[in-house]
Amino acid sequence: MPRPHAGVLHRVRIGSPPAVCGIDPVAHRCGVVRRARHARRDAHPAARPRALAGAPLDLRTAARFSGGNPMKPRPTLLLYCQHSLGLGHLKRCWALAERLSSEFWVILVSGGAPPGGLAPPKGIDVIELPPLAQDADGEIVVLNGADSLEDVRRERTRLLVQTYLQVRPAVVVIELFPFGRRKFKEELIALLDETRRSPRPIVATSVRDLLVGRGADQQKHDDRARELVDAYFDLVLVHTDPRFATLDETFRPTHRLTKPVCHTGFVVPGAPAGVSIAHGDGILVSGGGGRFAERLYLCAIDAHDRLGSTAPPMTIVAGPLCPDDAYARVREAAGRRQSIDVWRTVADLCEAMRRAAVSVSQCGYNTALDIVRAAVPALVVPFNDNGDSEQTDRAQRLERLNAVRMFRGSLEGGALAEAIRDVMRFSPAPTELDMNGAERTSTMLRVALEEKWRGPFRPASASLEGPPHV
Repeated sequence: MPRPHAGVLHRVRIGSPPAVCGIDPVAHRCGVVRRARHARRDAHPAARPRALAGAPLDLRTAARFSGGNPMKPRPTLLLYCQHSLGLGHLKRCWALAERLSSEFWVILVSGGAPPGGLAPPKGIDVIELPPLAQDADGEIVVLNGADSLEDVRRERTRLLVQTYLQVRPAVVVIELFPFGRRKFKEELIALLDETRRSPRPIVATSVRDLLVGRGADQQKHDDRARELVDAYFDLVLVHTDPRFATLDETFRPTHRLTKPVCHTGFVVPGAPAGVSIAHGDGILVSGGGGRFAERLYLCAIDAHDRLGSTAPPMTIVAGPLCPDDAYARVREAAGRRQSIDVWRTVADLCEAMRRAAVSVSQCGYNTALDIVRAAVPALVVPFNDNGDSEQTDRAQRLERLNAVRMFRGSLEGGALAEAIRDVMRFSPAPTELDMNGAERTSTMLRVALEEKWRGPFRPASASLEGPPHV
């Protein structure tokens, strides 16, 4: 398997045009605008600079150099994403943003830990809020450790609202909320309150195929989410093939939504895969972002020992969010064995799966779609340590389609080795799932704007003279 390489980001601080323009750079303390670009293969992501305090937030100036093209103005779209446990939400938003950027000036507001070694798509601007994450017990934690949670929440809300007021987007897309992310409701309600003022943008919520169960609180949660959708949003975008799952299977409010629900198809990076498959002879082990996958990795190493001397080589992709101490333990365990490599990230996990004989992984949204596109014999070990049923539900649905094999029982080396032996003899069935969700989402939002304006598609201007909203 080829050696993975990292991507880096070109950072453009808010209000900071390039020095060649003769303008002194200014920056805001926490907001950083970045434009993604491809990087040298040998580059390593640098530490992220912390901006200075006191300077005004000026996204219009930054857009002149990093996102907006004054020769081809586009409507502005603000996309909010908060990834807390893994990377699935962020990677899906990156895939969406990549497609949306052909018709919109996309500003992605990201509230989670920046993933080292991975870069967002070109042609969008990224604003990093002070990062928050969720621990294994479901508690929200501050990642930089310097400020209190209350202070970070207050600063995030201020930055989010200030960003909205300065760019005045034509479209606002909020990932998951109010179907999830209720622990971030203060900053999101503050943003949504601003969207109700004139000029009002199109406001959409963007959700994945399956929602997390809420146990005894399910009905209360669903009813409250329905109230918020009907009060603040114009449409619900559900990124799934309705033949695989529909929103009403995991969301059942007492009263039906009054806003339209659009099943877009699954969202994947780039065009749907249509290449020929020629699998290799290795075992690829992955755990999404990697924050809660150490147990899977160590068990896979033990299973590799139990497969014996004829075991194929194994590559473990630990993930950019795998804690450093966990990553070190996995590398140490693998280092005592032959034929096991451990990488932090790979540029394209789907391509790595195509080159493998077997995939062993969790079953998050993006990993599951990579498995289907790669058509690799796959053993999925759903993450459910926090009582989350989403991955198990997805794995069971894929298994019914004969697309994967699902691991059951206690996760230990002997059982995993036996399951790997079985999946080596497994040939997945062709799965005709709709993977055009990003394209269809872009079309739906464009049509929503056309209907709102009751005329031809009129791109909002991203000029320097005024906010890019009509």
